[in-house]
Amino acid sequence: MTLFGGLAGVAGVVAALRGTAERRISPYDLLLMTAATHKLARLIAKDAVTSPLRMPFTRYRETGGPAEVMEEPREEGQLRHAVGELVSCPFCLAVWVATGFSIGFLFAPRFTRVVASMLTAVAGSDYLRLIYASLQQSAEQQK
Repeated sequence: MTLFGGLAGVAGVVAALRGTAERRISPYDLLLMTAATHKLARLIAKDAVTSPLRMPFTRYRETGGPAEVMEEPREEGQLRHAVGELVSCPFCLAVWVATGFSIGFLFAPRFTRVVASMLTAVAGSDYLRLIYASLQQSAEQQK
């Protein structure tokens, strides 16, 4: 919590000194940031591809949703356990990711918009794929 508070505080002070603290996030950017936050938090916390990054802090438990794994925090050491709790929980990570996007919109809005757009497109693609699979499964059950 100290790290998070310090990061947010330093970003706020720098934004005030640079005059970027007056920037507003548009409703469009907020929707973009919302979808991108959801996708990036899940990508970090649950994606099988990112499991090597979580490995020092988590243990594999079982498979989760499509291309996802369920992990639990390692018990050895308080810091390792705390980081494990954070990196295995998309809800916990969302606060950090949204803060990162907010800071990005303050200091590098164009770049942040591109990254958020890409993640939003991937999230949309994921949901379309899940809807397609569900419709396909329903059609097969009706046969």
